[in-house]
Amino acid sequence: MPALIFDCDGVLADTEQYGHLPAFNRTFAEFGVPVQWSVDEYAERVKIGGGKERMRSILTPALIAELSLDDDASTDATILAWHKRKTEIYKGLVESGVMPARPGIARIVKEARDAGWTLAVASTSAEPAVRAVLTHAVGKDLAAHFAVFAGDVVPAKKPAPDIYLLALRELGVSAHDAIVVEDSGNGLRAAVAAGLTTVVTVSGFTREEDFTGAALVVSSLGDPDGEPVEVLDDPHGVGVSGAVTLATLQALLAAASTATSPAPSTGTETP
Repeated sequence: MPALIFDCDGVLADTEQYGHLPAFNRTFAEFGVPVQWSVDEYAERVKIGGGKERMRSILTPALIAELSLDDDASTDATILAWHKRKTEIYKGLVESGVMPARPGIARIVKEARDAGWTLAVASTSAEPAVRAVLTHAVGKDLAAHFAVFAGDVVPAKKPAPDIYLLALRELGVSAHDAIVVEDSGNGLRAAVAAGLTTVVTVSGFTREEDFTGAALVVSSLGDPDGEPVEVLDDPHGVGVSGAVTLATLQALLAAASTATSPAPSTGTETP
């Protein structure tokens, strides 16, 4: 059966502005770090894959001296301490319900589970945070059907394809039989580099990014009784009527398979 693989942040829930950003800023305040990101500043940091990597990006020579980070070992230990606390704060925000699931997530997960599809999340975020978002977005029963690949389980984070290659290997699924839901240009590049058909559900932070190579770009997966999905790009012409359904994903997989199949023989080629 096919596999449906989700990114986490911005895909399962609107986590960046209402979860990660305040968690980063509260962590910096608790540790006495003189940094508070605005929404616009964080929109640039989002382009950096991984929370620890985003934190490390603030370390100018002046700030390193101010924080008395004398060597690489002390810097690494400090980043780990910051990130551990940030993850705790973020999980609390998730559990408080301030980040509702994005439209269509629980619906399409249930459709896929009922149809026997393999379900997974592949994210560069910390695994405890990913599991918290997943459970909040789809409920405990559906979350139990997911394989989760997250955090530092691969050496290179998105846009490198490592996390998706790991997921395919561990799931025992061919790239031709899997479809990914992403929300960012980095995530799309990672999935495409792994040979995966990719649907992009844009978020407020990513809407203007380059999504060349996506099989479908939409405002969200949508729900039949909710706000109609805005189709931003549909290169295969599968069409979306109100919401992205499992039938839509099946059509995208079929279209991608046809596009990558060798041309039929005419019987006139020279050996």
